Amino acid sequence: MYVIPKPNIRTLLAFAHDLVAAVAAWCLAYWLRFNLDIEEPYLQSMTQTLPWVVISQALIFLWFGLYRGIWRYASLPDLKRILLAVVLAAMVIPLVLFMLRIPAVVPRSVLVLDPILLFLIMCGSRIAYRSWKEHRMYSLANLQAKPVIVLGAGDAAAGLVKDLNRSHEWRVVGFLDDNLETRGKLLHGVKVLGQIDDLADHAQKMQIQHAIIAMPSASHAARRRAMNVCVNAGVKALTVPSFDDLLSGKVTVSQIRHVELDDLLGRDPVVLDSAGLKELFAGKTILVTGAGGSIGSELCRQIARFKPQRLILFDLNEYALYSIEQEFQSGFPDTTIACAIGDIKNRARVDQVLAQYRPSVVFHAAAYKHVPLMEEQNAWEAVLNNALGTYVLAQAAVEHRIEKFVLVSTDKAVNPTNVMGASKRLAEMLCQALQQSSHTRFVMVRFGNVLGSTGSVIPKFREQIEKGGPVTVTHPDIMRYFMSIPEAAQLVLQSAVMGKGGEIFVMDMGEPVKIADLAKDLIHLSGFSEEEIKIVYTGLRPGEKLYEELLADEENTLPTPHPKLRIAKARPVEAQWLNSVLTWITQPQPLNGDQVKQDLSKWVPEYGNGQNQTQSCKEKRA
Repeated sequence: MYVIPKPNIRTLLAFAHDLVAAVAAWCLAYWLRFNLDIEEPYLQSMTQTLPWVVISQALIFLWFGLYRGIWRYASLPDLKRILLAVVLAAMVIPLVLFMLRIPAVVPRSVLVLDPILLFLIMCGSRIAYRSWKEHRMYSLANLQAKPVIVLGAGDAAAGLVKDLNRSHEWRVVGFLDDNLETRGKLLHGVKVLGQIDDLADHAQKMQIQHAIIAMPSASHAARRRAMNVCVNAGVKALTVPSFDDLLSGKVTVSQIRHVELDDLLGRDPVVLDSAGLKELFAGKTILVTGAGGSIGSELCRQIARFKPQRLILFDLNEYALYSIEQEFQSGFPDTTIACAIGDIKNRARVDQVLAQYRPSVVFHAAAYKHVPLMEEQNAWEAVLNNALGTYVLAQAAVEHRIEKFVLVSTDKAVNPTNVMGASKRLAEMLCQALQQSSHTRFVMVRFGNVLGSTGSVIPKFREQIEKGGPVTVTHPDIMRYFMSIPEAAQLVLQSAVMGKGGEIFVMDMGEPVKIADLAKDLIHLSGFSEEEIKIVYTGLRPGEKLYEELLADEENTLPTPHPKLRIAKARPVEAQWLNSVLTWITQPQPLNGDQVKQDLSKWVPEYGNGQNQTQSCKEKRA
């Protein structure tokens, strides 16, 4: 039942307006019925019935809640409520007049004309008020708003200009679109001026400093081209949220933002086996090591979507674990989590966690990943954490009868030229060896760099740009594969579903990107030119390759049902090798960097072969 809102001046004025409209509509209906000259008997009929008509309509208006809305925001739902109220009133009024036995004859045409006129008056008043109010407010605001041109003239652009018409910050002065059929057309009163390549001319003519790229469903190549046009025109580029975010309802088209690297290096969305993931995770306990890191935390977010019974967040870093715990408490309140601080090399602690929570699946993302830091003084720690830690956790998983163990590996494990890569390849081999005599299914997943991860070049470049430069790149030809953190996590989960045990999954990383080009893009996205922020080449760091690979020379790949995943058929691991390497990595005395490298070349043959890989890769690509 509708509750009458607390009276205020605006509610009373709106109610009074509708009463006047009801009187006017009833009188106007008589006036029109008798060709602008109401005869005396019917004039008396009009005045006798008018109070009962107005009272009936007023009660119906209140019952329909016509005064909950604000006229300034009158919209289609408000007009629908008015229509329903008027139609009901048209049916009720004859019944009221009959039951009250009003001694008056009401022409049938009046009963038809009255609701039509009343609907037109009530709706027209509201629409007129909204138009006047918006014109008055936003015409004044537009005087202070910055002029902006929109690249793209599709649905997103139309929605954007509609929202920005109410903005105090932006004033859309035109569209640019490569579709010639739209040229000269108007979208919400704004003209399509020409093609995207014409931006420089229009920017200079109209004194425009900003452009909004409103092409969320366009290809990444098209958006990159639009970004380059903005750079060449000396215009700062903004963009709208991604198409997926718009569809999900998480954001609106008016929430414009600066263009990010993901927009330029983005890839097609990952298609996931949702049914398989739900079967793997729903109602089960899942453990993620390195849960506070870039990949580990994203894995936790993705897994939470599939309603696990419990999610165990395992990490050695107290602050990282605290941060992800706080995020889950606010962002995923329905997901039960447990935060476990511990070192994966500590078998007692690992056993305690596995025995207490009995997870079904373990995702092992904890690792030391920074190549130069692990190359010299910390080489032995890299081996202990990445290889021994993996073995301790994997062996505990076998003994606690974990269903599936997923190792997050790296493209640096392919023909490794550094200790970090060799230690990750050693971790893969240890899992391969355990798979031979275990019911636990071991799945390994390799991928390259992820945008914005901890320790990646992107945060470093941003910090250097904020300080005014220079941006340091090790070599003008150095190249890396990149993907976004969510995409990497999604493909790890997809590999977990597909893995039967012992596979090394390799992600389709697309085309490699020059780090120098990445630095240039970030400089441009930050609103600077390469003359303002210089790029300085500092030389390759210890253990650094010019080019990364996703498959070693001796490996072949097999296709999978998923287009972004292939299986690497790696060299098999002998049982004798496992016993020998365990003796080496469990020795009590730490080894220096040179000794670690010498021993690694014996345990990981690809490492010995990979020392000259940089040059061979360069020759291949040349």
